[in-house]
Order: sequence, then structure tokens, then C-alpha cells
Amino acid sequence: MTEPIQFTAPQGRLLRDEPMSRHVSWRAGGRAKRAYVPTGIADLAAFLRTLPEDEPVLFVGLGSNLLVRDGGFDGTVVLLHNTHGEMRMEGELVYAEAGVASPKVARFAALHGYEGAEFLAGIPGTVGGALAMNAGCYGAETWETVARVQVVTRGGELLERTPEDYEIGYRHVASKRGRLGEDEWFTAVWFRFNPGDTRRARQRIKELLSARVASQPLNLPNAGSVFRNPPGDYAARLIQACGLKGYAIGGVRVSEKHANFIVNPQGRGTATEIEALIEHVRATVLERFGIALHPEVRIVGKRSDE
Repeated sequence: MTEPIQFTAPQGRLLRDEPMSRHVSWRAGGRAKRAYVPTGIADLAAFLRTLPEDEPVLFVGLGSNLLVRDGGFDGTVVLLHNTHGEMRMEGELVYAEAGVASPKVARFAALHGYEGAEFLAGIPGTVGGALAMNAGCYGAETWETVARVQVVTRGGELLERTPEDYEIGYRHVASKRGRLGEDEWFTAVWFRFNPGDTRRARQRIKELLSARVASQPLNLPNAGSVFRNPPGDYAARLIQACGLKGYAIGGVRVSEKHANFIVNPQGRGTATEIEALIEHVRATVLERFGIALHPEVRIVGKRSDE
């Protein structure tokens, strides 16, 4: 389905030379040449139509799965997180805009008598980010619950797509129609959850959040799990077995609480140090176990020496 294009001028805020350390959960990284804060989905579409076809574009939600190198991003960043983003019931489906934080969807679904969304409370990012990487935890993944999505193209078209339009795997989503993240981006989703008991769903959310607090270094700047789990094993187990808990480079270190987390305790560590630590962990695990760990986090931008 294609919505009519309304040719209106963008109404959002355009920022220049914006420090991305303000917009990623690691609190480190370089500057974006431009950053745009849209007022809503229609405004986002209007803004994209103003950009040159070859303009690099990066969508950022809560920045909880992202590292922008210290040399910065030579393009336009769209800051999508919206604390007032829309959620609503559409029949038996839960509609949520991409800028909504995933835990809000979990609570909204529970409040309306649905179960199966509780795992979203453990995903520290927006709905758009969860869709882009098929985020998951506690035995569930985002796309298991997706009925359909809305995307915006580089040309400003708003289109609806179904799961059949994508190749979906473990922490991986690719469009069968184009280049996801380059030619089109998620703007909204319709979730299908199971009718259930509100009290039971809310209790499950509480239990999952308690488990997360107990096992993860949430009090320190981090980007969640750094590496995907290899088949049949856990990245955290491999990293811990290499004796890397607490290993530091500059101002960042491998968390003592959870080995698959890299923390930036004082917020003084650099993106260069974080990337160096990621590479050190990968090299150490490969040498010790012969297993190549693959980062979950997305690394973009230029190195400081480029």
C-alpha cells in the first residue's frame, strides 16, 4: 500500500556538526555533519525528499547498538527516538512508530490484555532498531511478532511490507526488494501478540527487568551485548574463559558483571578505544578457541586518522 505523498516543507530541526556522543548509549564517538529531528513520519518523508540521492543517511533511535567512529559521520543522521511516538490498537494488532522505545510497547501490550510482548522490555532500544536487527532476548525475537511494517524510501514514499519481503535470521534482517538502511528505513510496525492476562504479563515484565538489572551493567554507559552468540555457545562464556573480564584499553573496559558488555565508566573513553577493545576481544577468542565472534553493534563513520 502506498500513501499519497504530501509535498510540504520539512518542519523539524536541522543540526550541524552534531556530537554523536550525545545520541549513542556508549557516550562516545565523533560528530555528524548534519542531524535531523523530524516532527513525525510525514515530516521525515518530506525531509528525505530534499536530500541528494548519494547523501549517506543514518537512522538512529536510542543509539544502543551503535558506534560512530571518532572521525565522525560525513552525511545526515536522522534522530528518530520520540518519547511521544504514537502507539495504538488497530483491531487485534498493536501499532507502534519506529521511534518508540521497545519497553513501552511491552507495557502497552500488557495493559491492553496481550501477552508475548514481554521480551521487548529487555531490549534497550527503539522499535525501529529492533526491527532492523531482529533484536531478541529471553528466547524471543522481534520478527516472530510482526504482522507488517511501514517503511519510508529515500524518495519519501511511505510503503507497507510484510515479513515475506525480508530475509530474517538471528540478529539479521535484509530486504528482498532493496538495500535496507540505505534505500529504505522502518517507520512503524503492526505487532501481533496473543490475547492474555494483563496481570500475568506485567509480572513477567517485572521478572525480566529484575533479571536484566541483576546480570547486566546497566549503571554504566554500554551498548548492550557486543557480540552475537556463536552457534551452540555464548559469547560471554568464551570471553570470560579468556580471562578478559575487566580488561581495559584507555577509558573503556570489558564489564566485570557481564563479559559480553563493554562499558565506558566515566564517559571519557573514545570510539577508537572501544573499537580497539572489540578487536582485541575478537582476536583473543579466535586464538584461544578458533571461534570468530561477530559484533552485534554497528560501527560507522571515519577513523580519526582518515
